[in-house]
Amino acid sequence: MTASALLDVKDVNKYYGDAHVLRDIDLQIQRGEFVALVGQSGGGKSTLLRLIAGLEDTTTGELRQDGHAISGLNPDSRVMFQNDRLLPWLTVKENLAFADKSKSADADADQLLQRVELTEFANAYPAALSGGQRQRVALARALMAKPELLLLDEPLGALDALTRRKMQDLILQLWTERKMTVVLVTHDVNEAVRMASRIFVVAEHEIVQTYENPTECPRSDEDIAPLAQKVLDTIVNN
Repeated sequence: MTASALLDVKDVNKYYGDAHVLRDIDLQIQRGEFVALVGQSGGGKSTLLRLIAGLEDTTTGELRQDGHAISGLNPDSRVMFQNDRLLPWLTVKENLAFADKSKSADADADQLLQRVELTEFANAYPAALSGGQRQRVALARALMAKPELLLLDEPLGALDALTRRKMQDLILQLWTERKMTVVLVTHDVNEAVRMASRIFVVAEHEIVQTYENPTECPRSDEDIAPLAQKVLDTIVNN
């Protein structure tokens, strides 16, 4: 692992029965990097994310974060899913503070709700919120623990185009401010190229191509078009 690398995935294989869903995965993710995993459904992207989060175990190989083997739930990461997974019987603020028993939990929740522009909904229940608002709550909840590593599993897939773009901007702003490392799984090639500094194409359960994305954020639609086409061509041809 290089000095600046946060995450090291080495020779990882994952089987479900006879199904080989991840094959000889090797990658390093640098501290503070924003990377994206893209590819067709069933290629293994979300499985790799779950292994990094410690939600599942590898069959063979090793994952290390900050030099320490990931075994069981990864306490230095948080996951945001497409389904917001909010607890419907708790208010917005209670959802944020549910798993945080620290003395600063109340103030941290207030600060994050202000950051995602939901202060006025602190005492509302999830059923009263729109899909985009619930995803903003889910993002704030994921950030409550101040994770070193934020894992995003298709978090914006169910949102309309305008809300999705606003959420992309919010995630990028928070990534910049908090200096986190982010791994995004998405089927949206434009989203990956707009947000990530490096894109891994996953096909047939392997990483088949890596693309560097040197253009600085924020990236316009014009900026991303050439690289997005290359990434899309790689997905289609694999």
